[in-house]
Amino acid sequence: MNKKYKTYLLSGIILLLVSVMLGIFIGSVAIDPGSALKMLASKIPGIKENISVTWEGSIEDILLKVRIPRVLLALIVGASLSVSGAVFQSLLRNPLADPYLLGVSSGAALGAAVVILTSLPFFFLGIPVVPFSAFAGALLSMFLVYGLAKTKGKLPMHTLLLSGVIINFSFSAVIMLLITLSNKGLSEVIVWMMGTLNNTNYELLPYIAPAALILMAVIYMFSNDLNVIAVGEESAVYLGVKTENVKKWLFILNSLLTALAVSVSGLIGFVGLIIPHIARMLVGPDHRILIPFSAICGGIFLVLSDTLCRSVISPAEIPTGVVTAILGGPFFLYLLKRKK
Repeated sequence: MNKKYKTYLLSGIILLLVSVMLGIFIGSVAIDPGSALKMLASKIPGIKENISVTWEGSIEDILLKVRIPRVLLALIVGASLSVSGAVFQSLLRNPLADPYLLGVSSGAALGAAVVILTSLPFFFLGIPVVPFSAFAGALLSMFLVYGLAKTKGKLPMHTLLLSGVIINFSFSAVIMLLITLSNKGLSEVIVWMMGTLNNTNYELLPYIAPAALILMAVIYMFSNDLNVIAVGEESAVYLGVKTENVKKWLFILNSLLTALAVSVSGLIGFVGLIIPHIARMLVGPDHRILIPFSAICGGIFLVLSDTLCRSVISPAEIPTGVVTAILGGPFFLYLLKRKK
């Protein structure tokens, strides 16, 4: 790794830490940074006795039970969508590809809508049902797309793309039918489909975060194969890369990663489309650098977007997906104009 890439990665990590701090301290209830740091330090054994500053219990609850988990969730979701977008754009050789293009989003939306719009319970044994139903819907969509696209043991990318579009439209039609027939939960479904990190059950974070990090680590192991495939599939075969196996595993891993993110945040758009473009412009197409840098940039973008959405019209909130679209849309038009 040359000095330029190290500088970008180091700068990204610093900006990520700054964005996390801003996300923790800024919101409908402002939290003093000094008090917050002392509050966190007081949770470390052996230090609490030396902390003389006191604070309100409500502030501690906001910090530990809402603000920090929400920022960490935004970080994980942003990184996951960005990594998935970078890989799908490379595999499909399509700069407009994003994690939602292959039907995972519509499957997750259908799973969530079934619970929200019907009489199914929102909790089972104290566990929220909507994220699990969304994840199940995303998996169903993934298996359908893979089954439709697979031809004689191969996975043609154009067929995969068409299958994803078909499943997307089909599941979206079923969602519209459910909305038409139902007279409850419409606002919840609309907010969920816009994408939001508000009212999320942050208790799932200890399960979502390790799973997402493991999936991203395994995807990173395919970096060299992606670099070779980017040159051309025939050349990759000659160089010993099992292209069909690589495509199959990356499709499955990326779909699982997207499903995890969507199941807890809804459909937050533009992150997986715009951020890989920015990362590629800065560090180039080498996936050994592009994948971790995309994860860092995605985390920064979504943490700052979520901070903005709960600060602009405080104490009310704008859905996170609305903010990412407002920020991402003009930038994407700029990219199109520049690359024209």
